[in-house]
Amino acid sequence: MSKLRRHLSANTASNVEPRKLSDLKEKSGNLYESIAVIAKRANQINIAIKEELHNKLEEFASHTDSLEEIHENKEQIEISRAYERMPNPALLATTEFLEDKVYFRRDDENLFQ
Repeated sequence: MSKLRRHLSANTASNVEPRKLSDLKEKSGNLYESIAVIAKRANQINIAIKEELHNKLEEFASHTDSLEEIHENKEQIEISRAYERMPNPALLATTEFLEDKVYFRRDDENLFQ
């Protein structure tokens, strides 16, 4: 199953919803650490989705210059629209973090004490 279908089936809302900071703090014990974990996970999701989109669109790429390139490919447009409708990677990462689907660890336990 592609990442696109997985994220769309995750039922993550495409709009921003307010979150309680205390919920974020509970997961790691430190609000800033939680935000850093979410940011790193959002970056991972963004990179994976971008690679998947480029791979799918590469199938439609034409390496010759001609007038035939000008016509629109409906499949390519539908793929692009599907990716545009996806929730923001930061929203996906926050949902994963709050649902305990993100594994993180500290290298130095004394770092935040």
